[in-house]
Amino acid sequence: MLTTKQIKEIKEHLDKAQNPLFFFDNDPDGLCSFLLLQRYIGRGKGIPIRSFPDLTIEYFRKIKELNTDYIFILDKPVVSEEFLKEVEQTNIPIVWIDHHAMDKKKIPSFVNYYNPLFNKSKKSEPTTYLCYQVSQKKEDIWLVVAGCISDKFIPDIYSELEKTNPDLYIKSNNAFEILFKSPIGRIARIFGFALKDRTTNVINMLKFLMKSKSPNDILEENSQNYTMHKRFNEIDQKYRKLLERAESLATTSEKILFFQYAGDLSISSDLSNELMYKFPDKVIVVMYVTGVKVNISVRGKKIKKRVLKSLEELEGATGGGHDDAVGARIKIEDLEKFRKNMIDNFKEK
Repeated sequence: MLTTKQIKEIKEHLDKAQNPLFFFDNDPDGLCSFLLLQRYIGRGKGIPIRSFPDLTIEYFRKIKELNTDYIFILDKPVVSEEFLKEVEQTNIPIVWIDHHAMDKKKIPSFVNYYNPLFNKSKKSEPTTYLCYQVSQKKEDIWLVVAGCISDKFIPDIYSELEKTNPDLYIKSNNAFEILFKSPIGRIARIFGFALKDRTTNVINMLKFLMKSKSPNDILEENSQNYTMHKRFNEIDQKYRKLLERAESLATTSEKILFFQYAGDLSISSDLSNELMYKFPDKVIVVMYVTGVKVNISVRGKKIKKRVLKSLEELEGATGGGHDDAVGARIKIEDLEKFRKNMIDNFKEK
């Protein structure tokens, strides 16, 4: 959790920002974080970050194009040095709110950085939850829950959803059960798939969500959200087929479930989350082959150290995330080596 002092500071930054630009990670946690803060102050624009693993220099041009006076970075664990250096030259303040493990020494002194892992509690609640600590708008509880459960976290206000929106609520202490089995989970999944649309449609979706009054605005298809639902249904059809293929591989007694796919759709994180929910005793490794690179999503109990160790000898490989959820990128020629490393690491005691 953020401290009282940190919440006060973030509120002060938001109050000062007249034309803020919110850069947020391209997933429901990042999206809901942006929505909470934008709806709190009633101004600002949002840009989902599709680059991996960092917020790259290419996004700097948006700052000048939109005449930004304040920059907020949400739920993004890595920001390129080039981007930060360019911003430093403009003297535009940066507020960076995140919950991923990070070397604090790498944060420039001019950046206002907030991460609960550096607080006394050292907890890592999703960025959505941190932003709700700031906004505290009860009418946005459904957004808080949607963002948090997508990051495998049930916020302490989940029970309030039963009072405010009982039709969205199911009784459960499993975040992924809520994500995959409830109406509020459907909203989170609609958000995640709709973010994978082309830029024009994503921008229109953001404008729609910034003024949405209730979760029914999202669940009930109409002329305003038609494109969002259309994209969700398109991706969901492909997703279900891939999920079925992956599930067929889980019938063996092997500890690690490797699933590899290609195509025009990167949904490895979504697949790995649902596979983890369905096969909690396995380590899930979903590998998306795109050109000469492979994006990898790994899920498993305290898996981070094993994954990073498996990447050590692979040139240009990157990886990071949480103890139980890790993302990585490697060269396609290193795919079999990575697979072997993972297997070998589990043979070690």
